[in-house]
Amino acid sequence: MAVQQRWKALVVLTAARTSLGFQVQSVGSISPVLLPDLGLDYVDLGTLIGLYFLPGIALTIPAGMFGRLFGDKRVVLTGLVLMAAGAVIMGMATGFTGLAGGRLVSGIGSVLLNVLMAKMVTDWFAGSRQIVLAMAIFINSFPVGLGLALLTLGWLAETHGWPMAMFVTSGLTVISLLMVALLYRVHPNDRAQATGQAAAKGSISSYEVLMVSVAGAIWGGLNGVLAIIFGFVPSYLVAGGLPIASVGVAAGLASWLIVASGYLGGYGAQRLGNVDTAMKVCLGAISVFLLAIPLTWPMPALFLAVAAMGLTTGIIMSLPSQVLRSENRGLGMGIFFLWLYLAQTSMPPLAGWLQERTQNTAAPLYLAAAAMLSLLPLYSVFRATVIRWPQTN
Repeated sequence: MAVQQRWKALVVLTAARTSLGFQVQSVGSISPVLLPDLGLDYVDLGTLIGLYFLPGIALTIPAGMFGRLFGDKRVVLTGLVLMAAGAVIMGMATGFTGLAGGRLVSGIGSVLLNVLMAKMVTDWFAGSRQIVLAMAIFINSFPVGLGLALLTLGWLAETHGWPMAMFVTSGLTVISLLMVALLYRVHPNDRAQATGQAAAKGSISSYEVLMVSVAGAIWGGLNGVLAIIFGFVPSYLVAGGLPIASVGVAAGLASWLIVASGYLGGYGAQRLGNVDTAMKVCLGAISVFLLAIPLTWPMPALFLAVAAMGLTTGIIMSLPSQVLRSENRGLGMGIFFLWLYLAQTSMPPLAGWLQERTQNTAAPLYLAAAAMLSLLPLYSVFRATVIRWPQTN
């Protein structure tokens, strides 16, 4: 029964988290209609996209603490309410200020969702050999939502207006809210259910903070590189002579390839058990494939790079469970995701600065390859430390 319950929880949380990827992509998908309708420019568009991630820098750690104080499920439901409300505010906006306000409200809600849902999945699968597969399934809900938004919202904005697209985005979030509220059963480690004795076990240790920070740096680095790929590779390919339409199709295929390889990597990790060698090979291979994009055949190298990245997602997301005690998972996942938001807000601008500085469209790819290679020693140190000094719950 416990096994059945954990998989039911995973299905509910994964399906609900799809709304996160859908909402992230909503502005980009409707931009061809939104920008001319409200007289906005591409600086405004970039600002709206970035505003969604900005609250994460300040709120990831408090989000974990909110889960401890009020209960994970309650905080997640609050996050979904904020996401839905933010999309409605955007749909009713008549200018940039209203759009920015709605985007910030949604972004705040998404931080609560991101941190606490990851903690909830970890609670259900911690100590299980299935955790890598579970995390791969869970984390790939984001690109699934992103892909669905790419397929639907542009058409919806063109045929029924961009406000309708935002209202549909809000509606999908409300459906996610109802799923979690009605179908998700609270885990015993949900803070609202904890006993006074559990609450008195003590604060998070320096070992946990250090190790989950290393894990977070690996996860942040991977996602920062992914942001560079999707942000700069299209312009590199167009500059190399490929048609814009073909580049768009390639980017869409790459996003779905990450999903497929993520599921495959999770399943393979469950079957193999020890995945250290595979993980190290993947990190090295990603660096090689990224360097191959400007040096050899760009399209095959791009697909190989993102496929290898997908293989690592479940493994990296399972790392916090190896070092965090059960009572510290909420705060620990907040620290973990802080590194994600720091990387996503710093690495793409650095790549852009490097391209401007060097006047070389391949410069962001060289930065991405170097960043991926730097994750190899980080992962090696993490695993060596865990093996020598394992955390005891």
